[in-house]
This record gives sequence, C-alpha cells and structure tokens, in this order.
Amino acid sequence: MSAPIDFYFDFASPYSYIASSLIDEIAEKYGRAVIRHPLVVGTAFRVVGGVSLTGMPMRRDYVLRDIARLARYLKLPYRQPSHQSIPTHHAAQAFLWGQDRDPERAKDFSDRVFSAYFTEDRNISDMEVVLDLAESFGSPRLEAKAAITAPAMKERLKAETEVAISRGVFGVPFSIVGGEPFWGYSRLVLLEKWVGEGAF
Repeated sequence: MSAPIDFYFDFASPYSYIASSLIDEIAEKYGRAVIRHPLVVGTAFRVVGGVSLTGMPMRRDYVLRDIARLARYLKLPYRQPSHQSIPTHHAAQAFLWGQDRDPERAKDFSDRVFSAYFTEDRNISDMEVVLDLAESFGSPRLEAKAAITAPAMKERLKAETEVAISRGVFGVPFSIVGGEPFWGYSRLVLLEKWVGEGAF
C-alpha cells in the first residue's frame, strides 16, 4: 500500500487553511490517505527558534496581502480574521478527540474550524466556539468539553508536537510522504509530482 500523506497544520495558519483545502484532492487523485496532525505552532517555534508573523511586521503585511490574493486566485472564500496570534490548543485537542472517535467527522470538523476562522471571523480560541463546532461529533456539550480539556488530551497534543519536531517539522503547513518532507503551501506542486510519478 502506498505511503500516506502526513499533514501537519495549525488552525490559525492561513497557509494551512489554503493547503488543507487542496491536500485531499491530491491524495484522492493518487490513491493516498491523508493523516492530519494538528499542532500549536508557537510551541514548535520555541523549540526550533522560529518567529511568528506578528514578530516580523514586514513579513506579516506581505502575508496578509498574499493570502487574500492567493484565495482569490484559487477561488476560495476568505475573510481576514480580526483575532490575531490566537492560541489554538482547544481546537487541536478537539480534533484529536474527534479523530479517535471518527476520522471522517474529524476531517469535517477541521474544515469547519478553518472556515469559522478564515471566512466567518469567529474566535476559535474561545472554548464555546470550539464546542459549537464540535457538536458535529454527536456528543453532549459537557461531555465534549470534559474530554477536550482533560489532562490526557493536553498531554496527547504535547506528544504530537514532540513527535512532529522529531520528524523535522519546524513550521506549517508541513507534509511528509514516506519520509520525504514538503514545507509550505507552495511545495504542494512538488508533493503531487512526488506521489504521482515517484521520487526525483
């Protein structure tokens, strides 16, 4: 069986939003599975020495312009979020909890979170917003909240981040296919060629 595509993302990353909207199409075209790995990229930055967009004003201004332009080019809905540099651990933990229960629903949940943040301007760092989106898993709200905020789920997200860093993930979006890394939205074209035609 062909190696799956490991897809690492942060729910507040605009390029993760773009890549997430396209990765499944590539995988389906070439008979690959996509395994999603949510990260809180700020945690990885502290380890590998990266800098967030807000830490580099010139880059931030460019990215805001570039994302809007890229979304128009790809005909994807996009609205610049008013909530910036937000923590995404609640959403990431909700995804992991849902993934254990139903991977397909978890994929739909990730789409809903990205849409809420990048098209509806909802604050996905707010637990109540995350719970609204997590209702698709079909669990009572209080049960979902208890599961998402449980110490075990917090440790799970921490472990996911540590594994990602050990695999060389230093930013998002980041994809790995059979040990071959591809960083950023712009490398999806190379990833597609790699899975479609083989190593080069």
